[in-house]
Amino acid sequence: MERLLLKELESWRMSSERKPLILHGARQVGKTWLLKEFGKRCFENMAYVRLEDNAAMMQLFEGSLDPQRILRGIAAETGEKINPETTLIVLDEVQDVPRALTALKYFCEDAPEYVVAVAGSLLGVALNAGISFPVGKVTFKTLYPLSFREFLLAMDQDSLEQALCDADFSLMSIFSERFEDLLRTYYFVGGMPEAVSLFSQNSDFVQVRRVQEDILSAYRRDFAKHAGNVVGERCRMVFESLPRHLAKENKSLYTEWSRRVFVDASSTTRCNFCKTHGLTNVVRFSLSRYREESWMTNVPLYAVHCLAALRP
Repeated sequence: MERLLLKELESWRMSSERKPLILHGARQVGKTWLLKEFGKRCFENMAYVRLEDNAAMMQLFEGSLDPQRILRGIAAETGEKINPETTLIVLDEVQDVPRALTALKYFCEDAPEYVVAVAGSLLGVALNAGISFPVGKVTFKTLYPLSFREFLLAMDQDSLEQALCDADFSLMSIFSERFEDLLRTYYFVGGMPEAVSLFSQNSDFVQVRRVQEDILSAYRRDFAKHAGNVVGERCRMVFESLPRHLAKENKSLYTEWSRRVFVDASSTTRCNFCKTHGLTNVVRFSLSRYREESWMTNVPLYAVHCLAALRP
């Protein structure tokens, strides 16, 4: 599986102003896999430490946060020889040991030559009280579920992904039906790596749904774990209400105005409206293929990220 964020991590590694990295994101989006893959591709070795339920590491970070002391402890835990620039140091599940976040400040100030990356869930990091956060001493990266481009790569559709990357609307139009089928599949499977990996192997929607339900159950358990029973229950209620709110019809004045002008009106009316209001670069997104008309450019939904290529 290929994640586009890997290129950003490689740029971070080579930066002359590199700071320790905090990679955060929702559970199950592939943070651990990404850092391990980054370590395999770009470093001679990796010192990986999982902080969850790790009593030795909890004791290590309760003491002095001197980087050399911390490095000796990590080397003892992992059995890896740690060298600046050639070793990737990874602290996983950092939300379980808050002082590990504080330690990043000292790595930035006193040991910037070491390549340090930590990973943690957004919820755990956000709700962990009492953290002395290393403001200005770290670089943040957020990992999201797989994008449609990454989904295409996972489905061995490299040529179609390249067409999207190049904003090749001519090629996209030729294979529009295949793009549309894959987009509908992506809407159902989603971008969680486990679900995508499973579907790429057996195309079984039933198994994908089971994986999705397991992930949702893990999210619900996390609310109480990180926020306590009372606040956790409120978080759960908000979480459960999201589909209902998203399914509501948007009846705002702006939406109704847009519908009358750009959906119900004739093509001549739309064209005149755009001229009157000086709208020279109107773009509409829909499932239909790419086309240019007198009043607008229609871009298929699977090519949303190509919008920058349309700017004059």
